[in-house]
Amino acid sequence: MGTSDPELTLKVSATDRASMDRQLDNAVTVARARAMRERRRGILVTRHGHDSFTVALSDTVPFGLTRERDDW
Repeated sequence: MGTSDPELTLKVSATDRASMDRQLDNAVTVARARAMRERRRGILVTRHGHDSFTVALSDTVPFGLTRERDDW
C-alpha cells in the first residue's frame, strides 16, 4: 500500500469476514489520513464482488465523507 502516489487506490480481498473487516478498516484509515492532508476529496469504498473491494479517494465524494457503492 503506497500512500505517496497522488492517486490512492487500495485493493482489499479476503476469504473470511474478520479478515475483510480488518483490511477494510485499515484501508479506510490510510485513505482518511491522506484525505485529511489534502482536504479536498472524500473516500469511496467500492464492492466489486462478495470478497473484493477498493478504497479510494474520489473527487465525486465531498471531503469529510465516506461513501459506499456496489459495482457487481
